[in-house]
Amino acid sequence: MLTVTLQTLRTRWATFTGSFVALSLGVALLAATGLALASSRDAPDRVPERFAAAPVVVRGQDTLRVPTPVGDRTERLARPRAVPAATVAGLRRLGRVVEDRSFAVRAEGGPAELVGHPWSTAAFAPYRIDAGRAPRAAGEVVVSGDWAAPGERVRTDRGVARVVGTVPDRGFENAVFYADTEAARLSPVSVQLAVDADASAVRDAVRGTTGVRVLTGDDRRYADADPERDGEALTAMNALFGTAGGVSAFVSVFVVASTFAFAVAQRRREFGLLRTAGATPGQVRRTVLAEGLVVGVLASATGCLLGAYGAPHLAAWVVDEGLAPAWFTIGAHTWPYHLAFWTGLFVALAGVIAASWRAGRTAPTQALREASVETRAMTPGRWLCGGGLLLTALVTLAVTLAGDPGDLLHRKTYVSRPMLLISAAALLAPVAVRPLTRLLTWLPARLPGAAGLLVRENAAAGTRRTAAVAAPVLVMVALAGSLLGATATLNEAGAAETRERTAADFVVTAADEGGFDARTVDRLRAVPGTAAVAPSSSTAVYVLEEGVALIGSDARAVADPAALATTTRLPLTAGKASGLDDGSIIVNEEWERHSVGERVRVWLGDGTERTLRIAAVMATGTGDNGVYVTSANAPGAPVDRVDVTVAAGADAGAVAEALRAAAGPAGGRVSDRDAWLASTHPGTTPTNRAGILLVLGIALLYTGISLVNTTVMAASDRVRDLAALRLAGATRAQVLRLIGAESLTVVVVGAVLGLVVAGLELAGLGWALRLLSVPSTPDVPWTALTGIVVTCAALTVTTSLLTTTLSLRPRPVDQPGSRKCPHTPPRRLSPLRARTPQPPKRP
Repeated sequence: MLTVTLQTLRTRWATFTGSFVALSLGVALLAATGLALASSRDAPDRVPERFAAAPVVVRGQDTLRVPTPVGDRTERLARPRAVPAATVAGLRRLGRVVEDRSFAVRAEGGPAELVGHPWSTAAFAPYRIDAGRAPRAAGEVVVSGDWAAPGERVRTDRGVARVVGTVPDRGFENAVFYADTEAARLSPVSVQLAVDADASAVRDAVRGTTGVRVLTGDDRRYADADPERDGEALTAMNALFGTAGGVSAFVSVFVVASTFAFAVAQRRREFGLLRTAGATPGQVRRTVLAEGLVVGVLASATGCLLGAYGAPHLAAWVVDEGLAPAWFTIGAHTWPYHLAFWTGLFVALAGVIAASWRAGRTAPTQALREASVETRAMTPGRWLCGGGLLLTALVTLAVTLAGDPGDLLHRKTYVSRPMLLISAAALLAPVAVRPLTRLLTWLPARLPGAAGLLVRENAAAGTRRTAAVAAPVLVMVALAGSLLGATATLNEAGAAETRERTAADFVVTAADEGGFDARTVDRLRAVPGTAAVAPSSSTAVYVLEEGVALIGSDARAVADPAALATTTRLPLTAGKASGLDDGSIIVNEEWERHSVGERVRVWLGDGTERTLRIAAVMATGTGDNGVYVTSANAPGAPVDRVDVTVAAGADAGAVAEALRAAAGPAGGRVSDRDAWLASTHPGTTPTNRAGILLVLGIALLYTGISLVNTTVMAASDRVRDLAALRLAGATRAQVLRLIGAESLTVVVVGAVLGLVVAGLELAGLGWALRLLSVPSTPDVPWTALTGIVVTCAALTVTTSLLTTTLSLRPRPVDQPGSRKCPHTPPRRLSPLRARTPQPPKRP
């Protein structure tokens, strides 16, 4: 059996090339992603950056901790509290205290993310002056890096400043240092401070103060901006690689299974000869399994070598794309290679099992067939698997829509769900191939000439061949349509929600997190020609769901509920927006408690516990509706947005100019409704975009491999058919045109089936959005799908024409009509010459 297997692999090497390449690449990706995941588990703890030289850092309450029956639940507060004044006074008696303040700065010609600090905190990084001097008065700054030199004047959103000194770039921020008094004016609130005193004495001084933390050693990193960004980046990267690995395994199984199934269908006479020679069905099955085993071992070993080579390049790519921290590198690990190798071997065997069972059922009479007449393409096993997957996909969709439609809006769901329907469609594709082919070729078949008729009959009669070539196109179109379509649909749904909610004519936004001061808000309120002015703040509200889950919700805090009802159209399902007051809250239907008049226990953005009455309830939507409270329930949250409606008969242009004049000194930006909607239109995050591109890139690569491999196999199997066409009078050009037209037809069949699958997925998503009261329609990515179909068509037509051209090189009468089986030796002596008597040799 092993000898037969090796001889088959040697003779039919082209048949197994596609499976080998696809499996090798899949194992390589699994090995590379496994190495990346293993390396992320060994990630070092971040070291302090801004306060690396600070003796002790004292930080106000920035974490909400709520006890539950199953343990404490924590959430980071949206508005950390400042260290209490009495505690600060006690710390000053221990040693020097430096209050830290951080605020965003925008400068013409400067880096994108400038951060302002008091100069007194520069020594804790430490920063040292390398040119010029320290700032001493208002309007003087020291900058990090070399984007400005001492003596230059820079225009910022905080006013014109003169650069009096520079410090070296430390690599973790682009800093602008102000004099301490100026920094205190620009950012009055300080949530942390550095203390030059003994750590134990500082802990004794803050003991009993709720939520205040004393940070020393490596814990001082929690005083840096976004201290959890490394962990969040690694989590997102792991999710990206997990998705890519899952898609790789799925498509690898699909390519290997389809290749072996088609190869078994082509080798019926070969297996019939083996059965005639005495081979049992079990021996035939073991032969096919051995072929898959050999291919799997070789491909898995090759994939591990490729993964070892590609892992460092993958790590460099995720770092360059900002998906991983700058320190991320690949470490030395062995378990990813074991995982990748054995997974590849399992994929190979899983893909070949069904083909081996079909091969074992080959009857000895198959060797006696003179013509390769195609048997039924849909076996009971294929009906069972395809129907089961289709039923599972439809039932799970119905259950999700009936239970929690919002679950379909999650990225993990709309990435994994299409796999079920794609698998079902690929298995059931032969059912639709014949009627769809006849429909697509109805008009060409009625045109003068035989070309259209031959294309229709060849594609419809070769159901298995047509389905095998169309399946990779189906997978690629369905996957791209589902992923890109779901992303575009959700983005458009979010934009539609914002558009429906926004009733303001103008929206004034603050330049940074510092927001607008009270004087700026008063100037905006006093602008003539306005009908309603609604200042609001960004905050958060936390609620304990089911007694064990602490959940944070984005919230808007409004100063005037009546103005809110005028400038914003909330998607209310119960209650009124004007009923909001200091003792109430507006929630959405996603909350466990969402009945008007019901009281709910919440924690505000600074951790303050309150019990509020539900004044109104909004539809769940896409999850961005959030909640609404009054400004009294958002302590410390500055006004960062002001919605304005123009009074009837007032000049909108004059109102806009007055708003710009009022908000200009504070750096506010005035946008009309259309500009505001355009600036807030949802977009795909870099992580999601990279994940989708990686998944689609893998699918497109595998599609190309499968298309080329299956097309070569199908074309090589039609040598006798093409020879018959040539003997009937067809020229080479006519045969090539026929093959090209047939290849295009098969690609269109796969594209139509893929569009049907993508359409079903997007229809389910659209139905879920309707159930969530979101005004949206499915968005089909026609441009991307057109490019994919054109690419698949170019690959298929080019491969089929090249293979056909090579097969047409011999004369039609010289085509090997009786050498269907590679194990049949060529006849070196014609029968006529063998029967001719030879003259006797002379003595």
